[in-house]
Amino acid sequence: MKIVVTGGSGFIGTRLIEVLLEENHDVKIFDKRPSVTYPELVTIGDVRDQEALIEAFRGVDIVYHLAAEHADNVTPVSLYEDVNVGGAVNIVAALEANQIKNLVFTSSVAIYGRHQIHPDESFEAQPTNEYGRTKYEAEKIFTAWAKKAPENSLTIVRPAVVFGERNVGNVHRLIEQIAKKRFVMVGNGENKKSMGYVGNISLFLASKAHAKPGIDIYNFAGKPDLSSAEIVAIITDELNLKHTIPHVPEWIGLMGGYLFDILSKITGKKYPISTVRIKKFTADTTVSTDKLIKSGFVDKYGLEEGLRRMIKYEF
Repeated sequence: MKIVVTGGSGFIGTRLIEVLLEENHDVKIFDKRPSVTYPELVTIGDVRDQEALIEAFRGVDIVYHLAAEHADNVTPVSLYEDVNVGGAVNIVAALEANQIKNLVFTSSVAIYGRHQIHPDESFEAQPTNEYGRTKYEAEKIFTAWAKKAPENSLTIVRPAVVFGERNVGNVHRLIEQIAKKRFVMVGNGENKKSMGYVGNISLFLASKAHAKPGIDIYNFAGKPDLSSAEIVAIITDELNLKHTIPHVPEWIGLMGGYLFDILSKITGKKYPISTVRIKKFTADTTVSTDKLIKSGFVDKYGLEEGLRRMIKYEF
């Protein structure tokens, strides 16, 4: 099959393309950045450019839409709307211009917000930030497209935090802080975290190249969920660190986050500590993956194995 992956130069996209190529698909990348791993596959472009998307999708059977603005501190904030929502409008235009009937979209569990307990795919969206809101708006745009014709196939995958080799996101920053003995455990560490290893989600996404017509939505995370304390314990063990991790109450951690927020506004710099990141770290952020499990998908790698693989590769 001929496949385009938007955002294919990124962390998840690179691993997905590796799997798709192993399955003998004809793959192209559409991304605003070159690919370190697959430079020969890239068409440089921006999802805000509708004409560029229409041209890139010519002759294609399936589109994987991974491109997004997703960091905690994107500036200007309007980029979330321009890229995530405006980009979705342009993707639909390019699908229709090329009569493509199969779309796989990576959304996010951020659409549920921070106040829902173990949500499944039927839960009402209650996003608490622009990233979650604009991802959900994109879902609605793609769902409307899928409903236009019975032969259209839409798979929406809502990943929890995804980690793995060659990623510099929140899990990498946590490992780095622990490795440099700068990490302080905020709260009691008993809160649970849903996470997904990149080696697993890339396999699941690749399997959706053969999705049937209709609309399917899946939360994605590895199970069982680990607590913050368990995650830190695995990291310290793999790094062979013997020092005691200091602990502080959550309220002190939040005060520190507020101070760094103020400092960031004064200096214009971005710091690894912020109120948003402290709240994320101390919150229970778990999702139900019952539908994923019932689909028959089985993780190739456990969460602990994935963490240890990442640490060995990166550190």
